[in-house]
Amino acid sequence: MSELEGEKLVTLDGVDSQQRQGEEEEEEEGGGLKVDDISVCYDQLPDKECQVIELDCQNDISEGRKEFPAPALAMEFESYDDAYSYYICYAKEVGFCVRVKNSWFKRNSKEKYGAVLCCSSQGFKRTKDVNNLRKETRTGCPAMIRMKLVESQRWRICEVTLEHNHVLGAKIHKSIKKNSLPSSDAEGKTIKVYHALVIDTEGNDNLNSNARDDRAFSKYSNKLNLRKGDTQAIYNFLCRMQLTNPNFFYLMDFNDEGHLRNALWVDAKSRAACGYFSDVIYFDNTYLVNKYEIPLVALVGINHHGQSVLLGCGLLAGEIIESYKWLFRTWIKCIPGCSPQTIITDRCKVLQSVIAEVFPRSHHCFGLSLVMKKVPEKLGGLHNYDAIKKALIKAVYETLKVIEFDAAWGFMIQHFRVNDNEWLCSLYEDRVHWAPVYLKDKFFAGMFATRSGESISPFFDKYVHKQTPLKEFLDKYELALYKKYKEESLADIESRSSSPLLKTKCSFELQLSSMYTRELFTKFQLEVEEMFSCFGTMQLHVDGPIIVFLVKERVLIEGNKREIKDFEVVYSKTSGEIRCICCCFNFYGYLCRHALCVLNFIGVEEIPPKYILSRWNKDYKRFCIPDHNCCSSDDTDTDPIQWSNRLFRSALQVVEEGVISLDHYKVALQALEESLHQVRDVEHKQE
Repeated sequence: MSELEGEKLVTLDGVDSQQRQGEEEEEEEGGGLKVDDISVCYDQLPDKECQVIELDCQNDISEGRKEFPAPALAMEFESYDDAYSYYICYAKEVGFCVRVKNSWFKRNSKEKYGAVLCCSSQGFKRTKDVNNLRKETRTGCPAMIRMKLVESQRWRICEVTLEHNHVLGAKIHKSIKKNSLPSSDAEGKTIKVYHALVIDTEGNDNLNSNARDDRAFSKYSNKLNLRKGDTQAIYNFLCRMQLTNPNFFYLMDFNDEGHLRNALWVDAKSRAACGYFSDVIYFDNTYLVNKYEIPLVALVGINHHGQSVLLGCGLLAGEIIESYKWLFRTWIKCIPGCSPQTIITDRCKVLQSVIAEVFPRSHHCFGLSLVMKKVPEKLGGLHNYDAIKKALIKAVYETLKVIEFDAAWGFMIQHFRVNDNEWLCSLYEDRVHWAPVYLKDKFFAGMFATRSGESISPFFDKYVHKQTPLKEFLDKYELALYKKYKEESLADIESRSSSPLLKTKCSFELQLSSMYTRELFTKFQLEVEEMFSCFGTMQLHVDGPIIVFLVKERVLIEGNKREIKDFEVVYSKTSGEIRCICCCFNFYGYLCRHALCVLNFIGVEEIPPKYILSRWNKDYKRFCIPDHNCCSSDDTDTDPIQWSNRLFRSALQVVEEGVISLDHYKVALQALEESLHQVRDVEHKQE
C-alpha cells in the first residue's frame, strides 16, 4: 500500500475493497495513446437516457479547438480506460497532473468497480529517508473525481471536486509522461462521454440529485438543493424544536414555485445569548462558500468565558444578495432592537453591501485569519513564495502605525515585483476592512485574531464535514449545542467556586481575580506577568492634560530570541483614559502590559472602571438583564409578543440564579412552581 493513500476502505458482503497497488506504474509501462492524440468536439447526440459528447482522438491538436468539458456528476464513460483518458486530458488542459489515489475490486472476479483519480498534489508525502530528500510538490490539494461501475456497465462520476489549493501551470505537455494514458493499439480513438439525465428529489428534470455539486456550479440558485426527504426533515426538526424548546424562533422562505429557498432558526438559549453577547458577531458562511453538502450559515458571538456561542442558524440557497438580506432581516425581527457594534465576515463584496444596508450602525470588517488563510492558494505559485509570505506577515502583524504598514507593504510589492498580482492589489484596496492598523478604534472582544497563528474556528467544526448529509446534521444539532452549553456551565461553576492562583504581587492582578471569569482572568494575568519584559517607561511629551509615554519591551521573535520594541501609550489626567498603540483593549477587551506599566509608573493602584468590562464578569449573566425591547410601555401593555419576551427574560434571571448551588436550585424551583399555580388560579377565577 502506498504511504500516500490514507483513505479507509470498507469491505461489503460479497465484495472485497482493495487498495490500488502499483496501478499507476503498470499503466505507464505499456504502449498507449499520447495526450496530444486527443482533442474534443462538442457534438451532443439525442438520446432518451443520456446526452453524448464525443472526444475525437487525433494525432495533431489544433490551437483553436475547444477545451475539454469539466468533470461533472452523472458523467458516464463506456470503460474505465475512457474515463481515465478523459481526466488526464482535462488535467492537461487545466494545468495539473493526475494520479490514481484508490481502486476497488470485486472479491471473486477481481473486476474493478470503483476508483478515485486525484490531482498529483493531493496529500502530503511522508518522509522516510532523510538523506535522500526530494522537493515537496504536494499541497493537500482537494481536486479529485470518484467513479464507480453502474448497472449499465458504464463508469459514472459520483463525486467531483474542481477546486485546487495551488497555482495551476500552463497547459501541460512535457510534465505528463509519454505513455500516461491506458494502453491502446489504435493511433486515435473516440471517447464517448455520457451525461445521465437524473430527476431530482423535487421532481425537476435534468437536475443532478447530488446537492453539493449542484451548488458548486449554480452559485445563484433560487432554491435550496436538497436530497429526497430533506425539506420534510427540516420542517419536522423546526416543529419539534418549537414544541420542546420554549421561545424557539424559526422562519422558512419559499420561492414562487413553492420550493424552500432559505431558512433561519434561533433557539431560546441563542435568543438569550443575543441579549448578552451580540456586541460582536462573526457571520460564519464557511460551509456555504466551500460548497459543503449542507449550505449552513451561523451567527456566532463570544461569551464571558471567551467561548463561541451560537446566536442563530440558517440554510441559504446561495451566496446572493437576496438570501443574505433575508437572513439578516429575519434575525433582527427575532431579536428586536439588536444592533451589533462589530460584524466580522469573510471577505466578500456581496456581504459588504448587504451588511451596510441592514446594519447601517454596525462596523463591518473582514476576518484577518480568513484573509491570511487564502495566502497559500493565491500566492503559492509565485517565485520566492516563502519570502513573500514572510514579508506579508511582517506587514500585517508586526506594524503598529498606518505609515509603517504602508511602507512594509510597498517594500514587499516592489522588492518581489508583484505589482501586477490582482489578489494583492485588491487586498490592499480593502485594507481598511481587515488590516489591524486601520481597525484600532473598533471593539472585537477577542474575535478578530490579530496575532499570527490565531484563527476563528467554525462553530460546528467537529460536527459538519464536506459530505455530512443534512438529516445527519439535524440529528447532531442538539447534541452539539448540549456540549457547548455544558462547557459554559462547567466554566461558570469553576469561576464561581474557586479563586485563581495569583502569580505576582501586582494590585491589578488581585483586583480582577475576584471579578473576571477564570478564562479571561488567565489571559489578563499573562499581561500582568509580561509587565516584567517591559522597561524604560518614560514621558515623551506633555500637551496639557495629555501625556505620551514610551514603553520598551523585549518582544519574543523567531528563533526564541527577543528584540526591543517601542510602544507609545497616551494617558489623560482629566478623564483617566489610557490607550496603547497596540490597542489590546479594543481587540481583546482587557488592558495590555504597556498600559499597565504606565498606570504603575504614575502611581495608579487600580484599573479605572471603564477598563473593567462587565461582559467578562463571572456573574455577568446573573445581574445583567438584557433588554433589546425598543417598544414603548404602552405597546408592552397590549402586545402579547412583548409579554412573552419580558416574561422570558425574567424567568431567565431566575434560572441563572438557580444554578449557583443546590440550595439556590431548590428555592428557584419552588418559586417557579408557585408562580405557575398562581397564574393558573387567575384563569380559574375568570371562569
